[in-house]
Order: sequence, then structure tokens, then C-alpha cells
Amino acid sequence: MTLVAGIDSSTQSCKVVIRDLDSGELVRQGRASHPAGTEVDPAFWWDALVTALAAAGGLDDVAAISIAGQQHGMVVLDEAGEVIRPALLWNDTRSAPAARALIEEFGAASLAERTGAVPVASFTATKLRWLRDAEPPAAERVSAVALPHDWLTWRLRGYGPTGSSPLGPVLEELVTDRSDASGTSYWNPRTGSYDRELLVAALGHDAVLPRVLGPAEAAGSTVAFTASASASASASASAPVSLGVPAGIVVGPGAGDNAGAALGLGAVEGDVVVSIGTSGTVFAVTSEPSADESGTVAGFADASGAFLPLVATLNAARVLDATAALLGVSHTELGALALEAPAGSDGLVLQPYFEGERTPNLPTATASLFGLTLASTTRPGLARAAIEGLLCGLADGLDAVRRVGVVPQRILLIGGAALNPAVQAVAAQVFDVPVTVPLPGEYVADGAAVQAGWVLSGTRPSWAISLAGSPAPDHRPIIREQYAAHAVPPRG
Repeated sequence: MTLVAGIDSSTQSCKVVIRDLDSGELVRQGRASHPAGTEVDPAFWWDALVTALAAAGGLDDVAAISIAGQQHGMVVLDEAGEVIRPALLWNDTRSAPAARALIEEFGAASLAERTGAVPVASFTATKLRWLRDAEPPAAERVSAVALPHDWLTWRLRGYGPTGSSPLGPVLEELVTDRSDASGTSYWNPRTGSYDRELLVAALGHDAVLPRVLGPAEAAGSTVAFTASASASASASASAPVSLGVPAGIVVGPGAGDNAGAALGLGAVEGDVVVSIGTSGTVFAVTSEPSADESGTVAGFADASGAFLPLVATLNAARVLDATAALLGVSHTELGALALEAPAGSDGLVLQPYFEGERTPNLPTATASLFGLTLASTTRPGLARAAIEGLLCGLADGLDAVRRVGVVPQRILLIGGAALNPAVQAVAAQVFDVPVTVPLPGEYVADGAAVQAGWVLSGTRPSWAISLAGSPAPDHRPIIREQYAAHAVPPRG
């Protein structure tokens, strides 16, 4: 049995899966927590990685490994390979004015053409501009800029500051992949090259950037060393953890989290993944790059050599959390209530902008409830309106990716909320293409394991995924027609 390991270093935690290359069978797994916050010292990610790998039984019998991770996070290194300041994560919005400044300087259409996307506060370039303006001494020290998965891959291969790594601070050994590079706002998915003018405009000077590897191109191999997790891993382990890293493990290029999920799901052209997490995402695999100067669709690359146009919404599963809490019911009970109401909730419409919204761009918006009448003001009506509002927001995302050329043939509905029977039933009424619901899984880590196997064998593994359901198509246009009647124009 040949074993490959996949890692998902997400905002909340580090997950490890170890699978059989031939069958895809899960052999063992591990997990460790990350600290909360929108800026984090990358040392915590390293501690969690070591702890999760140890919990998964170590690497002694693993032939290849790859790391997928949260996108956009700004990891800045000095010439000695030391992290200069805590990394700003994708969900740190202090760089929103910097995003606006870059758009004013270069124009939305130009940036969309040069990088595939119009930058928002999530993207790395905006965080570098914030650093230049808010912490000039720190910005001046920057010799290299990496993303979270780039830095972890570099460390796992044995590189890092002198004294804490066997190979030392060779900044030129930093690597990344197409999917994560395309979330920086200074890499061009069309040409496959960095846009140094945009990097300098953001940071104030040029710097070492990770070499962008192809989908099945090895980053290198591990050297033998002992990796240690410091006391900062105490949230995940009762004592500091050490992990023996053997020499010769093939290391893959890694990926951004959504691209990793697409690999893990086996998504191909025609598939659209709709993910209901804390935030929502809608993304598709396409053979051609896209550019949307409105900023709605981010024209990312994927981890297979294709492209991954993506829409993100801020309000997803939390819409159901808030409604269930208001009604004093569990999520299961919320779904049962919703199925008591008819499609369209007797005219009740929830516009679910509880935390503002990114798609459409309404950062200061609040949620609104329309159509309250004596007939519609019921517990089942409100429960159903919450599910319909959540899914209509994601269906707007589907429309957006259609506008950049995506032709959907199947919806892959993932995330914990997708298991709710009411969510599945209403999804079949909101979306006008068939809906398939895979069983819950660590699809980002699985995608990294697929990539590790691909790099090792030269052939992309094709592992079956298990399905939780495929609701019968039952399109009810009234739901989206009512929702659209209350649309408000986005604000810049």
C-alpha cells in the first residue's frame, strides 16, 4: 500500500488525511486547532501542522504530501527568513481603503484583465499596501512575500530561519501553485506570470515571490529532521509535540482551499460547487480564464491546470443559525418547520444581509424581511424564508459565474447545512440545474492528497465520493422572482 498525505491548513484548524493512493481509502487522520483572530503568527500554523501530523500517526510510511490552505493571507519574511509581523488573514478588513486606492490607481477593468479579479480587502496585494502605509519600517524589511500554504510547504521541506531549520533561510526555495497565486492580485492567470508593477505599487519595492509550480510538479523532497511544536500548540495538545520527518517524502505544490476542495470532489467542467459554510462560495472549473471588472467574480486559476471563477458571499450558514435561535429550535426542527410552508413562503422574503454583503457589494447593509401579512407571518413561513433567502443569495452567485461563460450541468452542494433535508429540497426548487449532495468530508485535505498522489505517480488519482442525496429537480421560479423584486443596487 502506497500512502499519501493531504493537509488543510484552514482559518480555524489544521486537518490531515492519509489515504491509500490506489483506492483512496482513508487510513488515518489528525487535527489541531488554530487560534482565533484576523491576524495570526504563522508559528501557530506550524505548531498545529506538527501536532496534527503526529495525531495522524506520523510520516514514516508516507510517500508524498501536499498542503492546501486558506487563501490570501500575508506572510512577510526578512532576509533571514524570519516572519516580520503576524500574518493578516483573508478576513481582516483593515485593508479595504488600500483596495480602493489600488482600484483608483489602476482602474477596475485593468486590474481584472491583469490579475483576473478586482481586489477587495481579502486579497494579498491590499494587505501589502496597508503594511506600506501603516507600518513603513516593517514594509521596508520585507525580502519575500508568501501565502500560508507556501510558508508551511517551505518549512516542511526543511527551510526557515537559521537555528530552527536544517536548510536555513533560502528564500528562493519558496514555491506556490496557480490557484493560490491567483488570489494575490499580483499574478496573471492568463499569462502565468507575476505582475511586478502591481507588487511594487502595493509594497513599495520588489521582493522574492514563490515560484509557481504546475499541478503535478514536485516542490522537492523532505530532508530528515525533527519538527517541534512549541507550547503555543497547547490548545491542541497537553504537552509540546515532536515529529520525525523522514527524508525523501515527495512534496507537492499545494493549493488554495477552494481549489483543493474542487480536486477533492473530483469537480470537472460543467460542475459548480456551492458551499454553505460560515460564508458561502460558488465556484466552477472552466477551461478558459475569466475576468469580471464588476468585481463580483474572481477569475482564479485552479489546481489542475484549468481555471476557477469564484463568487463569495458573507451570509450563509449563519442565516440559519440566527433564524433557528430566534425561533428557539434546532437546525433539524428549523428544516421540518420550513417544509410545512409552500414554495415562496406565502410571499415572505428574507434578504439575508445580516453582516453586510460582499456579493452584491453592500458592506453596510442589514437583513430585511419583506411581505409580512397575517397569512405569511408564521413560524414555518419564517423558517422557509430563511432557507430560501440563503439559497437565493447563492443562486445570484451562480448567475454571476454564468455571465463569465460558465455553463452549469450539475450543482455539488457541500457544507454542513447541505445535509438538512429542507435545504436540499429548497435547493432543488431554487437552482435550475440538478443538485447533488456529497457526504460531509475533508474535501480540501482530500484534494491535497489527490495532488500528492498525482505528483508521486504522474497520474491524477480518481477516487469515488459518497453521496448523501440527489433531490429530484423541482424548479419553482416564484422563489427567485420574489427575491429579485426586493434587490437593491450594490454600493461601491
